[in-house]
Amino acid sequence: MAVTIEDIKKLRAMTGAGMKDCKKALAEADGDINKAVELVRERGLAIAAKRSDRTTSNGCVLVKNVNGFAAMIALKCETDFVANGADYVQLTQDILDAAIAAKAKTLDEVKELTLADGLKVAEAVTRRSGVVGEKMELDGYNVLEGENIYTYDHMGRHTLGTMVQLSAANEDAGHKVAMQVAAMKPVALDEASVPQATIDEELRVAVEKTKEEQVERQVNVALKKAGINPNLVDSDDHIESNVAKGWLTQEDADKAKDIRTKVAAEAAGNLKEQMIQNIAKGRLNKFFKENCLVDQEFQFGDGDKASVAQWLAKQDKDLKVVAYKRFSLSAD
Repeated sequence: MAVTIEDIKKLRAMTGAGMKDCKKALAEADGDINKAVELVRERGLAIAAKRSDRTTSNGCVLVKNVNGFAAMIALKCETDFVANGADYVQLTQDILDAAIAAKAKTLDEVKELTLADGLKVAEAVTRRSGVVGEKMELDGYNVLEGENIYTYDHMGRHTLGTMVQLSAANEDAGHKVAMQVAAMKPVALDEASVPQATIDEELRVAVEKTKEEQVERQVNVALKKAGINPNLVDSDDHIESNVAKGWLTQEDADKAKDIRTKVAAEAAGNLKEQMIQNIAKGRLNKFFKENCLVDQEFQFGDGDKASVAQWLAKQDKDLKVVAYKRFSLSAD
């Protein structure tokens, strides 16, 4: 059966596939529209399976708030060429709109929603994958519910989105705190919100780093007393390199290695545990200050080095951050 331009346009409208792919599918289906639709769908499944191990580092992140239900979602793909396409952005918007309309709470719920064309979200994504020939996947679905929610699409590029909920209405503050979340990548709202596993790991690393620094300090003191520049002997490779360059005699090289071994062992055995713990806790407090949103130095204020919480209090003594969400396509 001859394939008509009208049928090609109809199939393209139904599937979003390109003219060439629609013509091929119709030819294989002997002009049967329903069979052609199925062929396009199967092609999408095949491409999705074939490219399942590909990395989806590009895509489109959209965020929106409608009547106190704010949601954010990312439709990820392989290349920015596909991600920047108008059809791709529109599909992401259609999925987000459906999620907000249904007040979906999880990504699994979103995938089961039905779009205006009658396709489930998961099927629509698979079909689009077949159209563009790239792996595609949904990710980063987050929601906030309630009053005083403010959203931010970083520079309008659809690659990074944030949502912030305040205790009271303040559009300027909400926008600026949403930008703070985008720029400073907090790991938690406040110290109490940091997962215990994260605290334990940060404290462990802080203790180990403190011990290494204390041992290294004593080693350097011993090296200086022996007339050896610590910067020339901070590793075996560095020592050998500096001997070869003539910057260090072999005698001093051997002496440095001996000092490093003996003094390090002695220093490690004489470390004061309470001192180590105190320094490590100081490092942990610095981690909280740099990574908890309300304790971070506010980047969009008057340059007075106030924390986010302090800056908000200046705007309104009762103004606080209630919650936030952030998603970025980049590995940050």
